[in-house]
Amino acid sequence: MPSKSPQAGRTREAAGTRNTPELAMTLLPSSSRPQLARHVRLSFDRAREQHVLLQPETVVVLNGTGADILGLCDGQRTVAEIVEELHGRYIRVGDDEVQHFLARLVAKRFLEISDG
Repeated sequence: MPSKSPQAGRTREAAGTRNTPELAMTLLPSSSRPQLARHVRLSFDRAREQHVLLQPETVVVLNGTGADILGLCDGQRTVAEIVEELHGRYIRVGDDEVQHFLARLVAKRFLEISDG
């Protein structure tokens, strides 16, 4: 009987959607200025009618909130300013959730961070 690998049958989740133990405690400093890495693009995919994050040989489909967060990652705004902007757009925004989301994308090399 053929053995199944642990990954068989799993679908790839969108960047930053799964909490991993090694990243669960990571928060970016509020003064950090995130921006998309040079090899990454945020784009709207008309076929999917959703925003996607494009990296060589990788496409990550984003939900609306993820796309809004990444749209604010211009290298000029700090994490604190991004969170403040999101407070104006959404009724409830978890500051630490935004920071964890950004930290996971940094760990996956979708984002680069510069300090203020």
